[in-house]
Order: sequence, then C-alpha cells, then structure tokens
Amino acid sequence: MVHDMTEEHGLDLSGGLEDVPVLCKALTSPTFKYSTDNVAGPGCSVDPSEVTLPGCSCLSCSCRADSCSCLQTFGRACESIGRLLNIDRPESGYSTPVFECNALCTCSDTCSNRVVQRGLQHRLEVFHTKSKGWGVRTMEEISRGMFVCEYAGEVISFAEAKRRQFDQRTEENNYIIAIREHAGTSSITETFVDPAQVGNVGRFLNHSCTPNLYMLPVRVHSVIPRLALFAGRDIHAQEELTFDYSGRYGTQSAAEAPSTVGFQRKQCHCGAMNCKRFLPLDLSILS
Repeated sequence: MVHDMTEEHGLDLSGGLEDVPVLCKALTSPTFKYSTDNVAGPGCSVDPSEVTLPGCSCLSCSCRADSCSCLQTFGRACESIGRLLNIDRPESGYSTPVFECNALCTCSDTCSNRVVQRGLQHRLEVFHTKSKGWGVRTMEEISRGMFVCEYAGEVISFAEAKRRQFDQRTEENNYIIAIREHAGTSSITETFVDPAQVGNVGRFLNHSCTPNLYMLPVRVHSVIPRLALFAGRDIHAQEELTFDYSGRYGTQSAAEAPSTVGFQRKQCHCGAMNCKRFLPLDLSILS
C-alpha cells in the first residue's frame, strides 16, 4: 500500500483512508493492507459491507426518540457529542446491543445516532514499545466514553480461525478476536475477526490487565457487528491505548473460550499492578 507523508514528517499508515492520519514515525513500517471496515474472509457467510438492516425515515438532521424507528427499536446509545450514555456495565456484566442509523436511513450524516461509522476523530500514533512490539498512543486527550477506533479486519468462520491458530508459529502474534454475544440463555452469536493481513489501527493495540479502552459490538449497516473501542476513562495525550483481550474492563469478567484449550499462552508485559502474567486467549463480550 502507498503511505502518505503527514505534517509531522511521519507516515500515514491508513494511506489517506482515514479522515485523521494514523501517524507512524518508525524507520520500518508494518506490512499489511489497511482497511477502515471489516471485510469478508474465508468462511464468512455474510458480506460485512452489505446493508442488511432497515433504516429510519427521519427527515431531521438528528433523529429524535419520539419519531425515529431506529431509536424506538434499539434505544439511544450516545449523547449528542458522541459520548456513550451507559459507560459502566451493570453488575451482571451484560450490556445492551448498540445499533446506529445506517445507509438506508434518511437522516443526515451528522445525526447523533451515527458515531462509530464516522471513523477516527482523534490523532493516533503507532509506535515501537520497549517490550511489547508495536503499540498505539493518542496524541491528544480523549474524554471518558468517547469512541476511539474500531478493531477491523477479516471476518472469518470458526473453522478458519481454528486453522489459523494451529498454523501459527510460536513467535507470531495472534490477532484473532472471538466475540460471543449472548441473547438470552440459549442463543449465542459468534463473530471472529482477524486483522493480521487486512486491518486498521486497532490491530496494533496492546493488551493490559488495567486497560483504558473497552470493546463494544456496534451494528451499523450489517448484522455483523463492528468491534468499537471506547475510552473507559479520561485518557491523557501521549498515553498508550490498551484493552483487555479477555473482554474485561474494571472488575467485570468474561468467560474463557473452550476452543482455546491446548494453545500455548504468551507472557503478559503490560506492567499493571494486577497483571495476570499471561495474555488471554480470546475475547467474549456479553450482550
């Protein structure tokens, strides 16, 4: 891919695909294909780019709960400035599904129910850490509850995810995220995303046992969720951005996936006081 030069004399890893350049000042830039959205990979039965959700018929710039079919069906997730209304998960650990207005909606692009689909709004930099390889830090302050970036990549099947994990060499990084959404007691929806070869800035985010981001599945145009990362607290400029690969944030916990039994666990170098010593094997989101 072609990288553009930015005003800070670094490379824009997104190649101009993001509204805000993704800065990288390293002498050797990582090799992968940048994509702002999820793409269909092996075993994916639904094209993530296909619009499959119904839209509202609102004619106002920003939808209102008393007249918008999207908000009436799914509720409002964000304030007018884009901050999540329900930042803290309830004690049960479950969060409600998040749906945004989509391409079939007649409201404007500035509708307050369009947040994740607007893409990057903060200046981020990919950099070399001391002990964790690549990492991502923010060049500006980010307020608690604000959307930061997606974890985008190839959407693949469980069989393909398992094959890729077994084929990995010990020194290779595992980028695959497994999202398990629980609808009631019997229905579980699984989504597997791998940004190893095709992905966005989210692929460089490191794990931390005390993260400052947390992941929330957000549906925009497709039934396939976009894995959105929000600020779990106020984040300072130059601070590294991290999330917990197990799906935890604060004291919340997520279930360990049975499919990961037998895989070699890698040491965690997050440096947190409560470090669990080993990286989680995959992610389970309760919603």
